[in-house]
Formats: sequence, C-alpha cells, structure tokens
Amino acid sequence: MGKGAPMERELDGHGIRTSGTIHWNVTTPRLYEAAILNREGSLARGGPLVVTTVPHTGRSPNDKFIIEEPGCRDAIWWGEVNRPLAPERFSTLHRRMLDHVADRDLFVQDCFVGASPRCRLPIRVITEKAWHSLLARSLFIRPDEVELKNHRPRFTVLCVPSFTAVPERDGVRSGVFILINFAERLILIGGTEYGGEIKKSIFTVMNYLMPREWMALPMHCSANVGPHGDTALFFGLSGTGKTTLSADPKRSLIGDDEHGWDEEGVFNFEGGCYAKVINLSEAMEPEIFACTRRFGTIMENVIIDGETRTVDLDDASLTENTRAFFPIDFIPDAVPSGRGGHPKNLIMLTCDAFGVLPPISRLTPQQALYHFLSGYTAKLAGTEDGMGKEPKAVFSACFGAPFLPLHPSVYAELLREKIDRHSVRCWLVNTGWIGGGYGVGTRIRIDQTRALINAALDGLFEAIPFVTEPFFGLSIPTACPDIPERIFSPRGLWADGERYDEAALFLAGELRENFKQFETLLSHDKRE
Repeated sequence: MGKGAPMERELDGHGIRTSGTIHWNVTTPRLYEAAILNREGSLARGGPLVVTTVPHTGRSPNDKFIIEEPGCRDAIWWGEVNRPLAPERFSTLHRRMLDHVADRDLFVQDCFVGASPRCRLPIRVITEKAWHSLLARSLFIRPDEVELKNHRPRFTVLCVPSFTAVPERDGVRSGVFILINFAERLILIGGTEYGGEIKKSIFTVMNYLMPREWMALPMHCSANVGPHGDTALFFGLSGTGKTTLSADPKRSLIGDDEHGWDEEGVFNFEGGCYAKVINLSEAMEPEIFACTRRFGTIMENVIIDGETRTVDLDDASLTENTRAFFPIDFIPDAVPSGRGGHPKNLIMLTCDAFGVLPPISRLTPQQALYHFLSGYTAKLAGTEDGMGKEPKAVFSACFGAPFLPLHPSVYAELLREKIDRHSVRCWLVNTGWIGGGYGVGTRIRIDQTRALINAALDGLFEAIPFVTEPFFGLSIPTACPDIPERIFSPRGLWADGERYDEAALFLAGELRENFKQFETLLSHDKRE
C-alpha cells in the first residue's frame, strides 16, 4: 500500500513519514518475493527462507534498556537485567530513527499476543526488512478480517537494523539497542537483525502487563494437552528441549515457548514456533524437522548449499544458535485455539552440564518454587553474543530472567498460588549429561527423556517406589517401562563415584549460593 493511502495516514500517528512504500499486512508469498528481491535471504530446497544475521547471531541482553519514567519506576526490577535509560535519551534517539527511515520502504504487520480474549494485547510491528515482517506474521497471532478492521495497537515495535546508536551520545553500550518504553507503549530495535529481539521484547512487555493488569502468570514455557484434556507445562531455557519435548505426536501442542495462566487455564502468547534446529534429528524430532523443509518457515543462520539449496542442520559454522520460525499449525494436531485447561503437571527442564542430576525426579510444591526461582541449566554456546565455545552453568530466575521486568518474587507468588489451588504435580527433568559431565559423559537420549515424561504425565510412577538422593533432596523413581533401571542411579552411572560426589557437592553449593537472594521467599528448608 503506497503513500497517501488511509493506512499510511494512520502510520502518521507513530510519527513516521516516508517517501518510500508502506507494505501493510502483506501476505507470506509477497513477503517472500520482497525478501528475495531485496537480497535479504535465499530460497532453500523445500521452500524455507534462509536468512543470516551476522554479526549478531544471538540476543544482545546488555543492550536492552527500559525507559525510566514515573509510571514504571517503582515497579521495575532494576539491575543487570533491566537497565534504565532516561526519557530524554529515548526521545532523541527516536527522532533520529524516524529521520533515518524517511526515504525507506517499510513493512507493517498488525497482530495479537495472547490467545485468551481476556489477556490479549494488540500489537503493531514496523520493520525495514521484509523477512522481519514475515517473522511477525508467522510468530504472533494473526487477526481475522473483522479483527483487522478494528485493530488498534497497544504496543508498537519499530525495528530498523540499519540504524545504529552512538553510545557516547545516546547513553547506551554499543550501536545495538533494544529500548522498551512502557509510557509511550513503544519498542525501538536497531543495530541488529537477530529476529529473537522482536519476539523477546514483546514477551518482556507481557511479563510486565499480565501480573499488573490481569493478575495472571506469564511463563517462559511450552505447553501441550493429552487426549483426555490434561494440560502439561514445560519450563526451561534455550536448548533444554521445550519445543522438542512438547511437540509430542501423542499429545496436542498448545505452544512452544511463551504462555499465560489465568483463571480459565493456560493460553499461548503466540501463533507460531521458534525452534532451535542445530543437529535436529528427523528420527527423534520428525514434526519440527518437517517444518525445516516447507514454504513459510524462516531459517535463521542455517547454512545452505549454494548448488542444491539444501540446508545443513549440523553446520554450526555461523552459530550454535540456529533457529526456525514457523506458524504453529505446521505442527500436526496443534491446538487451534491456543488454549488449554489448568495444568495437571508442571515439568522443569534443565540441561545439567555436570551430569549429576537424575533424568527425572518428583518435586514437592516447595521444591518446585525453589527450582523455579533458581532456573538452573547449562547455557550452551551461541544463544547470546559473547558466549564462548564451552557450556557454562547459569541461573536464570523463573527460567527467563532476561525477560522479567518485575521482581521474580511476583511471578513465584503467582505460581505458588496456582500450584496449591490446582494440585499440580511437579517434576524436574535433566535433558543434559549422565555418566559424567560435559566432555566425559553422554547426553541422555531424547527418546528416553520423552518416555520418562510420558510416564509422569500418564501417572505410571504412582505405583513405582521412589528413593531420595542425598545431595539435592530429590525424589527419584526406581523404574519406568522400557527404560534401563541403571539410569535412575546418577552416581552409579559414573566410572568414579567419588568424582560424582565432588561434582554433586559443587553444584549443590552453587544452587545454595545463588538462592541466597530469594531465601526469604521460602521456608527455612527450601527442599521440603
């Protein structure tokens, strides 16, 4: 839609005037054409659009700022996660950004976030890249024709990678910036093409609004539902298996990454999936693998053969953090409404690089809050700029600290109330290493993890004896159908039991040290 059209005049309300063409709610095929014509990406065999975001192949968390204004100043969890920026700095940078796009083509997508009618946020995503507009169209919830006519955004994202900040002038750290202004309901992204910045900035907004406006719990988790209507949640950081394990052929996928939990149940924030695809296995992950071979999927930082146009999912030469964006209905049996009932099971996924946590353990409600607030996993290389090649043990409160504008206690108290009210069974699942730490042991097989989770969801452990291990106070089942019994003894899998004890003591100490910041939130014995 060109200049002078009614929708362009609506864009004037954002302060945007351009001599270029405005492409408003353009369809997927047309966005493909624009992206290829503008040399933003390449068409791969089977139909995916392959794009590269080098040098920024992961999020830039140190470049995210929240505008410090009276309306949010006392609510924000200020610190390393949420850095303040003065409104004056924001305004100056915003004006220069608007000048920068004054002669450029722009792409606009009007979408929703939140499958619940009660907790639904209308958003507008304005980008200079066609593929970023396709990302928004694929990842967020698309309005129908009636909803589109009445769409009025409550938050707007302006993403202009070609515009960079001047640190000494703008008060930011580098040329990259992600600025969230709750007063103006505006997000500015510049200096980076990495698609995850659009997705996660909106997630941050939902994490701010839901507890304050709707008294609902926002969650960094995937969710699915069984044939009998039993909903399950899967918490976990990048690389722990949220998408893979929730996309189970025996269950229907509600969503793979971001959800809310209100008085009616669980609902997806998004209308698409954001899967990590490095070393993706067709045998172990057939549903996600199939999405990497079809039209409508965006492949981010995946290597493509110049002649055959085939993508190589095992090639990490650009980054370990290779990604695929695709509409959720690409997954067979995905729940069309994006909604489910109150969960019966809550699973916390951790990729333990030390190789000491059991493959599955049952948690008391108090232990569940402990591990929710701890958010332990091993951060693998590539998910954030600046990460080295070796994995690192990290703690991320609520399994999503970089996206929490409010103090973790806000989310923990909401989770505590919901676990108690709905009698939710809680589990800790290690999708990392067994028989030794990273480089010595082996990573547990996906099919074994899936079998253990399905046993928990189906109630098969109810008749199985449990034992309590001494280092973390975890309750471990002693058997599971089709799983070798030896896998339930983490220490017994190690060649040297004393080395296991040392590693377990170390990790237990790290957990305790990290939790000191939250210890007033739970009783004295946080494991019981």
